[in-house]
Amino acid sequence: MEYRLKSVVFPLIIITTIVFIIQFFNRGFTELFLLDSAGVLRRPWILITHIFLHANPYHLFLNMWVLFMFGPLLEEKIGPNRFLLFYILSGIAAGFIASFFYSKSLGASGAIMALIGVLIILMPNLQVLFFYFVPTPLWVAGIIFAVIDLMGVVYPSGVGNVAHLSGMGLGLLYGIYLKRQKSSFQKKFSKKKHLEEVDVNEYLKSGRI
Repeated sequence: MEYRLKSVVFPLIIITTIVFIIQFFNRGFTELFLLDSAGVLRRPWILITHIFLHANPYHLFLNMWVLFMFGPLLEEKIGPNRFLLFYILSGIAAGFIASFFYSKSLGASGAIMALIGVLIILMPNLQVLFFYFVPTPLWVAGIIFAVIDLMGVVYPSGVGNVAHLSGMGLGLLYGIYLKRQKSSFQKKFSKKKHLEEVDVNEYLKSGRI
């Protein structure tokens, strides 16, 4: 029988927070598992471990807050198993790309921006509080974030802007794929008298109804 996770968002937040506590009490732990561009080929697992490391409490809070706010929305649409796979793979890919630009990096930002990218395609008009108090459609906020990151690439500030942009780009591509899958589903079953939202969500999660 196929096993399906109920949710992975909160376990991810808990695990990442625990890892940060370990970082706080053991400074050598961070150096051991962060993404060191010179050691990627020798220690490929750091492409995964760096996702769960953070530089400071604010870095951790910001990423986990976004994951808490937006993760459940995407998880509900694609299912927890697919969400977890996407989160890890996008974090790996964003980190790998960033390794060509930074000697060392850490954080879940690439994976976080990837899930934002998916939601920009699937829920472009979702209202978010930009800078915590300005109501803004998600697609507009995404453009602003991308511009800020592009400026950060031109004028480096110590932030992993390349990882942010890579993650968002991967998310946009995956969002387009999901939207086409949904469109194909609707066309395939257009003869049904009533195509319910639950049908679409189930197809996105499992590929079947």
